Amino acid sequence: MSSDTTAPPVPARPRSAKATKTRATLANSPRLPGRPAVGTKRGKLIAIASGKGGVGKTFFSITLSQALTLRKQKTLLFDGDLGLANVDIQLGLMPQHDLGSVITGKLSLNQAAMKYNTGGFDVIAGRSGSGSLANIPLSRLQIIAEDLAMLATRYDRVLLDLGAGVEKSVRQLAKAADTILVVTSDEPTSLTDAYAFIKITAMERPNTDIRIVVNASNSTREGERTYKTLHKACNGFLKISPPLAGIIRRDARVRECIRNQMPIITRSPASEAAMDVGAIADGLLAV
Repeated sequence: MSSDTTAPPVPARPRSAKATKTRATLANSPRLPGRPAVGTKRGKLIAIASGKGGVGKTFFSITLSQALTLRKQKTLLFDGDLGLANVDIQLGLMPQHDLGSVITGKLSLNQAAMKYNTGGFDVIAGRSGSGSLANIPLSRLQIIAEDLAMLATRYDRVLLDLGAGVEKSVRQLAKAADTILVVTSDEPTSLTDAYAFIKITAMERPNTDIRIVVNASNSTREGERTYKTLHKACNGFLKISPPLAGIIRRDARVRECIRNQMPIITRSPASEAAMDVGAIADGLLAV
């Protein structure tokens, strides 16, 4: 198990009277002082989503966090799966604090961050094994998203591991990000649900940078076919062309790493899956 360390508080910034009033109205819990105006560019935040559960989204989030860290990016991984958070489980962590403490007002978002020493990145854990956060008010989620954008000023990259599906809570957190990586597999239900997520996101935020990640593909060629299937639907019905962020080949070592609660880059750095995620990290940094 890994130990955690609490990050130092973010320095206070002046707040407008309107922002102060909004803060008092929405909630009384401690949060980071100050927040960007509506529409402010939040270029450091990357949301990782999927229409369907079970496509390896959390594995990808963890591996991408470590890949970015190895590329000298100070990285924070935020477990935003409010219903079934499991980043801490996959990493073998026993966090003293989690997002539940933030929601209840016991801690600020900054105080809930902990260091994952093995991977070199910071983590804000969800409340694993509990669905108690799944129905929190959208006003609270909006505050969390805005505080996360402010906390991002301390990092080079912040990754949001979102819950599966297209519920309002998922979409509310996704609004904090400029780039959304939609993880899918070649299963018809996965493709259908990924399309549904892309459709709703494109309708609500037409200029969102949406990219597709094909996971657990038998080969690069099959992954390209899977991408083309989804791309054809997006282009034909939505008139958008989300680019391919990358293909992650099926790798038996992924399951081994999850069972051993160890990131694949640490346990099997030369594995195909680890290298494929590394290529996706390179692509993100090249933009």
